[in-house]
Amino acid sequence: MTKKIVVLGVSGSGKSLIGKSIADKLGYAFFDGDDFHSQANVDKMRQGTPLTDDDRKDWLATLNTILTDNPTAVIACSGLKPEYRAILRNGLDDVTMIYLKGDIDTIWQRHQKRDGHYFNGREMLESQFATLVEPTNDEALVIDISQSADQVLSEALTLLANK
Repeated sequence: MTKKIVVLGVSGSGKSLIGKSIADKLGYAFFDGDDFHSQANVDKMRQGTPLTDDDRKDWLATLNTILTDNPTAVIACSGLKPEYRAILRNGLDDVTMIYLKGDIDTIWQRHQKRDGHYFNGREMLESQFATLVEPTNDEALVIDISQSADQVLSEALTLLANK
């Protein structure tokens, strides 16, 4: 079983919920990528301004350090582009990525039920979808999020066990 897992997807896809659940089931440490954004990044997102590649660079490097420094870890991180995922994997050969795949309407409905999250507005979600280069099946375990969270978790654990 892999010891380092990154749960990928756009905001609202369930990365934190599923990532924390995987970590709990496996007894691994969980890190929510959102907790490691700089204040400047958080302020930008609160204002509805999408992050740029440059904004994300140091954040992704920090998440890579977490993966490097911990014997086991599950990280929730959008990982929208191949180059972002490459930064996350940098220097590591034992990272498994799980991509939570969903359509914008399903995810927007979830967003509207969230309270107090700094990610602000449909335009921000649309910008994530515009930036997203979906991981291939070779790059990540792909799970459809149109099913229940319990089903997504069960599928993730099964795929990880068979990896």
